[in-house]
This record gives sequence, structure tokens and C-alpha cells, in this order.
Amino acid sequence: MPSMASSSRCNLLLYHAYETDFPSTVASAPIISKADDRAMDAADSKVHMAPVGVSIRNGPVDQDKMDIDSPVNGQAKRKSRASIDQSINYKDESSDDEAPLAKRSKTQHKQPDSDSDDEPIAKKNGARLPPSAKNTDMDVDSDDDEPLGKIAAKKASIEKAAVKEAKNIRADTKAKKPVVKKAVKDESSDDEPLAKPTKRQANGTAAKKANGVKKEESDSDVPIAKRAKKAPAAKPAAKAAAKGKAATAKKPVKEESKDITDEDDEEEEYKWWEESAKKEDDSIKWNTLEHNGVIFPEDYQRLPKDVKLLYDGTPVELDIEAEEAASFFGFMLNSTVNVENPTFQKNFFRDFKEILDRTGGAKDKNGKKVDIKEFEKLDFSQLWAYKDAQTKAKNARSSAEKKAEKAEREKRDAPYLYCKWDGRKEKVGNPRVEIPGLFRGRGDHPKTGCIKKRVLPEQITINIGKEAKVPDPPAGHKWKAVQHDNKATWLAMWQENINGHYKYVMLAANSTVKGKADFKKFEKARELKKHIDRIRADYTKDLKSEVMADRQRATAMYLIDKFALRAGNEKDTENEAETVGCCSLKYEHVTLREPNTVIFDFLGKDSIRFYNEFTVDRQVFKNLKMFKKPPKEDGDDIFDRLTTTQLNKHLSSYMPGLTAKVFRTYNASYTMSKLLQELKVTNATVAEKVKLYNDCNRQVAILCNHKRTVGAGHEQQMKKLVEQIKGLRYQKWRTKMMMLDLDPKLKKKKGAAFFELDEDLTEEWVKSYQEFLVEDQKSKINKKFEKDNEKRMAEGEKPLPASELKERLKAASELEAKFKKENKTKKVEAEGKGPSVEKLEAALVKLDQRIKNLELQSADREGNKEVALGTSKINYIDPRLTVVFSAKFNVPIEKFFSKTLREKFKWAIESVGTDSTWEF
Repeated sequence: MPSMASSSRCNLLLYHAYETDFPSTVASAPIISKADDRAMDAADSKVHMAPVGVSIRNGPVDQDKMDIDSPVNGQAKRKSRASIDQSINYKDESSDDEAPLAKRSKTQHKQPDSDSDDEPIAKKNGARLPPSAKNTDMDVDSDDDEPLGKIAAKKASIEKAAVKEAKNIRADTKAKKPVVKKAVKDESSDDEPLAKPTKRQANGTAAKKANGVKKEESDSDVPIAKRAKKAPAAKPAAKAAAKGKAATAKKPVKEESKDITDEDDEEEEYKWWEESAKKEDDSIKWNTLEHNGVIFPEDYQRLPKDVKLLYDGTPVELDIEAEEAASFFGFMLNSTVNVENPTFQKNFFRDFKEILDRTGGAKDKNGKKVDIKEFEKLDFSQLWAYKDAQTKAKNARSSAEKKAEKAEREKRDAPYLYCKWDGRKEKVGNPRVEIPGLFRGRGDHPKTGCIKKRVLPEQITINIGKEAKVPDPPAGHKWKAVQHDNKATWLAMWQENINGHYKYVMLAANSTVKGKADFKKFEKARELKKHIDRIRADYTKDLKSEVMADRQRATAMYLIDKFALRAGNEKDTENEAETVGCCSLKYEHVTLREPNTVIFDFLGKDSIRFYNEFTVDRQVFKNLKMFKKPPKEDGDDIFDRLTTTQLNKHLSSYMPGLTAKVFRTYNASYTMSKLLQELKVTNATVAEKVKLYNDCNRQVAILCNHKRTVGAGHEQQMKKLVEQIKGLRYQKWRTKMMMLDLDPKLKKKKGAAFFELDEDLTEEWVKSYQEFLVEDQKSKINKKFEKDNEKRMAEGEKPLPASELKERLKAASELEAKFKKENKTKKVEAEGKGPSVEKLEAALVKLDQRIKNLELQSADREGNKEVALGTSKINYIDPRLTVVFSAKFNVPIEKFFSKTLREKFKWAIESVGTDSTWEF
């Protein structure tokens, strides 16, 4: 047993070792003494421990404000932009992570609002808490008093199965002859810092300093000018052409831009997922690349002479650039959430003044200069009235005019929508350059209202093959640069003026390169299955480490693994909304409630407020108490001895390319896999099977804590479904009454109750629904009449006279009269050709099925109101699991994937096919 002296010497050595890596301003001690560790146990509460590892309340908090909630931690949250239509529709619906820790942004210290420094922020703001997990549907019986216990037990059983499976996989691998595999290169990760790009070459030549070369993947935001040059490498002796790819021999430069859409429309489909694994450098993304550049927005058209910006009541003349800037604000007066925002106004006025000063200012009709000094004196009403009139006139055009314009636009854009990638035709994601306007941002962005300047060709870098024809820039302009970087997957890039971010023209989501990236992402998550038990065992052990950095890292890994927190990168809080993740949590973002509840309240990804209450292991709770102990206060980092870079470097020691973000994909896919394996094939309807799948998806979201705020339009959508169901039940009653009209004896045979109207279908409701049906029929008749006339005019025939429309509308008048008679007599005459009781009974069966489907849809939507099923299905759950469910339960894949998603995940659909035995 080592002596006390040797132990002290060891601690001293550790102290010096860790202090050299961190600045002296770090608040936490490098070594945790046993006395400090025991002190965290002193405040143990006698309150019963809640089940560990679940969310007991998720948010964000609802503060009953339509547009911008009250500031939270100095920031605000924008609610859904969807407007809520109060009318009812009865129709059926078919970074700076490498910076020293001492330089991390620190928010201004705030005085506590109460005696408790651990009071939840939501309570300080007087907000109503979001729904409790006890109200979250996870197939828990309604009379169960312990739904959290069931969720925790389910989660624990899945984690236990993962440990067993990982050991079995490694044992099987060890028993087999080892095969040396090339390490999978890590793709772009939103959890990794972008501060240190890797040096590399392009097509065997040194990259230029300002050519847009980016780190590994193509969507890096690293400033190009900061990248270092690399000496040219020797060219390989020979190049072997890959199977199915175009040869790389030199071709003569073509004089004219090619319309790639006209070439090889029936070329053989490239099924990359069927190729055998190749030992090739996957950093080389392409050998040949051809495209036609980008689509620029249309030039600004000056306002009519009678439409002016007013300053203090005086119409002013502006330079074209200043007039365009004024129109940005004037054309969006209907967006009050923006134009009434003081920050939005201040930023716009500052940029507008800069343009005025640069372009000669404003003048009155006599040419006298008008000094614009105050935003409040600006009047944009004429600009808005002009814009509103233009919009209404545009919407009032006939369908033929709209189709003609659409066809013209599609013809103009067609050459830019596809590129030639290694000889294959690939769809471009979005070839359009951003239009100028006013920046809005998300959350309480400090730059909201700033003017987004028009992007010129001189700001755009083109990436294209060496032998390809370089697209011609607009007349009188030139490109910033042209490069031939076959390690980048973008076609064009530029730097926007608001935040200095780089924007890229990339391939579409269904392209080969994007498909391969998705495949690698999910394969990496599958690879994690082999190591998850060791990782969890190690971080569980390190939760009690005496080294502060190790304990902080273990605690962060616990939160990321158990609760799907993002790792987080630091932000420039002067210019960006202060969004954070696990590693960048501040003191005020975490509230502790004995004995084991942790409350998180901060702005997460995309400035969406994250509010959640988690139950954690007691040791994790103790650690967070320690990480918050004095002298820490508001603005200080919880994990002051940990960065995202350090965390990901540690994770890569277990598995090449492993980063924090892989855990979200792994946990969601593995959980979904286990839930689907438990399902048994039944004779349920397709709608019931779809709901079964969505139930599993919802459980994944609950178990993996992938939740969302209830949408602003959810309540209205539910009302709409309820009204549709009531409408079908009314039709069902009318059908029964028609049966009675044909055979009055049925009343005695089936009983009077069979023919009674449901109690909730009141007389007032019935009249309202009948009015809707009449108006709906009128609307359909009018639309059909317009369509018939458009067709006749297109064929050179005369349009139908107004008398024809009047004649057609008689059907709606007859329906209205019929309803009035039914309400008076309480009888319904049989309708249709050759009506019979048998036909009407068959109609009742169909109505019952439609009602059942809508009720399933309603229950599904209500259960999913706090769950982003689309997000988890697209980003986190391996799409092959959905294909397996589709095959196993004989449900069309169209029920789960839209056309766009079927194209995106074609590799998954075709690689699995009808094999219902595939496992994650």
C-alpha cells in the first residue's frame, strides 16, 4: 500500500501536469481531494430517488407569447412562423474551440433574483413549465402511476442488451481471421471545431492560398485565406480508371456551355452500394467534374415614379442601390415580428445610412439634399402598398399564365440543375446564389435586420475539373477564382457579408456523394456497437476520478450518451446568438434539484431553446454540484477543463473517426432496431401498421430524449381532424337514414338506437356542416368551370358563357334545398343510381374504415406532438431499419418515405430489398 507521502507526490505531479494544459484563470482545481469529494455527499436529501436516465419534463417553456418569448439567459426564442387559421376545414387529408479556455466567452454576471442560486430560469421568468413526462405517451397504461419507471427500465434493458451484443461481436471477430481494414475517414461533423483545417493537395498540385480549399468535407466555414500552402507531391506513375467511371484523359476545351440535362437521359444507373469494398483513397471525391455555374438573382427593377420613400412626410429621391435597400424593409411591413423589433430597426438603419452616405444621400423633388437622421421619421407605406398590389395581381393571373411563366423559368434554369460527376449525371442541390435582402437570423440574433448585400461574380469561386469548360460569368464580370480541387464536393462558394460564413453549392441529397456520406454515417454508428460497452464502462469508472479533467470528460460523455446532448462549440457572442452544447454549458444553464434531478435551460442548435429536466445517477449529480461550487458564478463554464476537441480526440482512441455526434445516431438506430425486433406480424390494417411503426419511432425519441416543442398549429390541426371525423359520422347517419327510407321495417329489425344521430352532432353543428358542404360544392364547380375555359382557350375555342356556370351552380342550390327539407322532415331520401340496402350497407363499411383511419391518424398526431418523427427518421434512425419494417409487415415504403426521401435513401431501399432479416 503506498504511503501518504508517495500519494501526495503523485497528486502534486498530476497537478503540475494538468496545470500546464490549462490557464490559471480556470475556476476548478486540477485534482479533486477526498475531502472535497465527501463534501458533495453532505447535502444528500432523504427525498426518494427518481428513476435514473429519463426526461421528466421537456420544453421549451410556453410563455403564451406569439412571436418572441421573454429573454432567456440573455436570448429569445422565435416560435413557429406558421399562422393559425381559425376556420375549420372538413375535407379529408390523404469555431473557436482551439482557443485557450481562459478566452472562452463569459456572459455578464447577473444578480440572482432570489435567495436560491439554483432556482430554475423558467421560474425566475415566471413562466409556466412545459408538460411532464407523465403526460408523454409511450404505450404506458393510463392507470400506471409509475410511467417513468417503465421508461427507465426499458432504457436499462436496451443498454444491457447492447453490452452483451458488443462482447459477442468482439468474441466472434477474435475467433475469425483478422482482416486489416482501412480506417474510415471521418466526415464533416457539426460537433467538431473548424479552426484547424488539414493541409492537402488538389489533383496532385499544391492548393492556392485563397482557392476555397476546405477541411476534409466540403461544407467547412473556415476562412480560405487562413489555410496554409502545401508543397506539390510527385504525380503517380499511372492512373487506373475506376469501373463505371469516365476516363480521365484530356479533352479539348469546349467553346460553349453544355446543357448537361440533354445528355445521357437514359444512362445506366450507378449503384455504388453494390460495388465491392475497394482500397482506394476516399479523400478523392471525383476525377472529372463539369457544370454550368450558378444562377444569379434577377437585377433590381426600380420603383414607379409615383412610389416613394417618405422622410418626415417628404418624398425622397434615392440612388438605385439605396432604393433597393429601402424596398427590403418596405416590402416586409407585414412581418411585424421583424419590423417592430428594435434590434432589427437599428441594424437596418445603420446599414441603410452607410449606403446613403456612399451613394450621394437622399434628395427632394427639387434636388435639395434631405438629411435622414432618425429611423422613426421614415415612412415605407407607399413601398408596401406597391408590393401588396403587385402580389395580388400576380396571384390573380390565370393558371395558363402561371404555367407559362413556370415553364419559362424552368427552361432558363435547366442547364444549372445538373452536373457531370465522373461522367455521371448528378442533380445539384441548389445552384442559386442568395438573393439580397434583410438578414433575420434565428433566436435573438444580434445582427437581425442587417442588409444582405448582392453577391457578385467577383466574390464567387468555381470548383470544376481541369479539362472542363469554365462557366462564363455574367457579361462585364469575372469569377473571383477558378480551382480544380477533387477533394472538395462543392461546385461554387462565396462568403456572405453578415457573419462571414461561407456558402456552398453542393450536390442534391439523392446524389452519389451524399448517399455515400449517409451510408458511412450509419455504418460508423454500427461500428460503435463493438465498443459501446468499453466506452460506457470507462466513463462510468472515470466519474469518480480524482483528476478533474477526467471527471469532467466522463460526466460530459454520460450526458451525451444518455440524454443525446450535442457536444457544442463556442460562439462569437458579439456576432452570433449564444447557442451552446454540453461542453460549453455555463453556470446559469444548469440547475440542480436534490436528490438526482438536473434542469437544463439554454439555447441549443439553431437558437432553439432547450429546456429539460433529467434524472441522473447520484454520482453525476455530485459531479455537477462540484463543477458549480464557488468561486464559480454566472458566466463561468461548467466544464472548464474540457473542450469538444479534447472529447472527440479521446473518443477516437476507441474507434477511428468516433465523435460525440455518433452517439445520437447509434442510440436512436440501436433502440429502434430492438423495438422492431420485439414486434410480431399480425393481420392489422396498413394504417394500424403505420401507427405501430410511428409508436416505435416515438419511443426512440422518448428513450433517446429526441423531443421538440409542441407546434403552434398543433391544436388547430387536431380540431380539423375532429371535425373531419364528425363529418364522416354525419355522412354515416345520413346513409342509415337512406336505408330506412328504402325499408322502414329496418327500424324494428335493427332497433331505434341504430338510426339515432350522435349526441355531439348538435342541430347547430349539423347546419354549419351542411353550409360547408354547399359552399364546397360551389367552389368545386367554379374551379372546374375556370379550368374548362382555360383548356378551351388554349385549344383556340371560345370560352363557355356565364349562363353555363349559372346552370352548373344549380346543383349546389339543389343540395341546399335538400338539406333544408331533411332538417324539417327529419327524413333522408335515398340517393344514387339504383340505391339498395345492400349498397348502402357496403357504404357504411367504407365509412367505418375511413373513420377508423382518421381516428388512428388523430391518435398518432396527438402522441407525436412533442416528438419530431421526421427528424429522427431522416437523421438518426438507419433508413434500412424502416425498409426492414416495410418488408416484414408488407407495408409500402411510400407510407414512410416521401418521393424525395425514397430518392435520398435509394441505397438503403435497394441494398435491403425484401430481406426482413437485416439487422443494425
